[in-house]
Amino acid sequence: MRSVDLHIEGSKSEAIEVARNRLIVPVFLFVLGFSVLIVRLVSIGLFEDISDQIVQVHSVNVEIVRERVDILDRNGAVMATNLPAPSLAVRPRLITDAQETVDKIIAVLPELNRLTVLNKLKSSRHFLYIKRNLSPKQVWKINALGYPGLILEQAEKRVYPQGKLASHVLGYVDMDNKPQAGVEKFFNDHLSNPVRSNDPLYLSLDLRVQHIVRQELKFAMDRFSAKAAAGIVMDVKTGEILAMTSLPDFDGNGSIHPNAPEMKNRNILEPYEMGSGFKTFTVAMALDSGVIKLSDEIDATIPLKVGRRTIHDDHAKNRFLSVPEVYTYSSNIGASLIARRVGIDYQKAYLERLGMFDKPVIELSGRSRPILPNRWGEIQSMTVSYGHGIAVTPLHLVTGIAAVVNGGRLIPATLIRKDSDLDSESYGMSTFSHEDDYPRVISAETSGKMRHLMRLAVQYGSGGNAQVEGYRVGGKTGTAEKVVNGVYSRDEKITSFVGVFPMDNPKYVIFAMLDEPQGIEETFYKATGGWAAAPVAGQIISRIGPMLGVVPHKNIETKYQDLILVKN
Repeated sequence: MRSVDLHIEGSKSEAIEVARNRLIVPVFLFVLGFSVLIVRLVSIGLFEDISDQIVQVHSVNVEIVRERVDILDRNGAVMATNLPAPSLAVRPRLITDAQETVDKIIAVLPELNRLTVLNKLKSSRHFLYIKRNLSPKQVWKINALGYPGLILEQAEKRVYPQGKLASHVLGYVDMDNKPQAGVEKFFNDHLSNPVRSNDPLYLSLDLRVQHIVRQELKFAMDRFSAKAAAGIVMDVKTGEILAMTSLPDFDGNGSIHPNAPEMKNRNILEPYEMGSGFKTFTVAMALDSGVIKLSDEIDATIPLKVGRRTIHDDHAKNRFLSVPEVYTYSSNIGASLIARRVGIDYQKAYLERLGMFDKPVIELSGRSRPILPNRWGEIQSMTVSYGHGIAVTPLHLVTGIAAVVNGGRLIPATLIRKDSDLDSESYGMSTFSHEDDYPRVISAETSGKMRHLMRLAVQYGSGGNAQVEGYRVGGKTGTAEKVVNGVYSRDEKITSFVGVFPMDNPKYVIFAMLDEPQGIEETFYKATGGWAAAPVAGQIISRIGPMLGVVPHKNIETKYQDLILVKN
């Protein structure tokens, strides 16, 4: 063998030896690492308890930060919340084939206008929204397209799980979650505060009561072909609103038309002449001032002429009436003569104390001022005494009636549960801790008398259709002609009933109103407060009474029956 061949063979052997030595190190390290893993797995499986680790993982409290705070009813039922709702946007400069891209988008979102989307894809702008509030399925399909110019932006959508229920109280937000009405707008500082993300806003509303009120009003509205309806349930001791309904209403989850009729909250927005419900205030102020006594008799034998005006009674008795009879039989003549005895100045001061000259107090925007007489002379004083010539909102009437029956304290209405920790003072709302802290408008003695008179008006007056066995309902009907083009219309009327139960220990005020109801055969073609609105209140009371824990009682004596000639 040649020396050259020996040299080559030696070189190969040396190279193989070097390679073998280099492989030994990584192989050794690999075997060592694998051995460590095996030892560790065996150690965990045989000697360590992983239950503590599992508990630790599950006990972590993840704080979810929402764009807006949840709104709950008084019992914790969700009324407004936020849900993930991604938006589809586009960066037009990253789109290479607009025609192909738009075809793919329309295939996923067929409700979109193709030309509109195409124009956005070809736009010279940097960023444009194509569609908001995508469903999870739509998000998956858009992602599957794989176009870099399409962007799925994470966002939240405000959702109202109850639909139309309580829509006028809640209000709504726009596409950018900016509040436009209701408590959404009034408490926006609280609801949009990220620090309070997990601190829901508790309203005073009870969704069970709200549902019943809406259902009964809707039934009556359809039955009497009424133009609109409104209803309130209020706690007389706290001012808490358990239900507030205005019909027609709207769904905050759908398309909103701000100027549409269904957007009006008739409980606070539109003042009405409330009719005979105002006689409650007239009799209360006269008794409280000492100008009249319950046993006094008022001359209602003939219509009352004042200047060029003549005041009639709808259900004339044509005789002298006791004060309980004036109220029970709803005598316009009697109320006018009582107001004359009281005097204009005292009447105005009393109604002002009741809040009848200012906007109603509640945590909502869009509240209307009452419409007062331009000139408050003798005839105006008399018509105001029976609820004509002065227009107030339903909430004015409800708050005033609550003060008359709760012992004489004017407690402002509130939509916030009283035991919540919301700082209402920062929103300009009073936050007295006890009912005795609120201003007194009549004496407790007068309040007690008025409870019995209101009970008599249901037992023997026009409010009989509001009776509910065992619940001692009291109240007053109201029927007022609407002003159309500056003239009272005999065909277009507002009919209402404001009631309280139970009258021996008042807990709740119930208000029901129908706008322009039409008489039907079952009511002998009458659509007054007694025939149209009082039955609605009765139905509401019969359903919510047991729910709210009001125990029925029988044989509760009503005073002053001896001052009423029932059959005459």
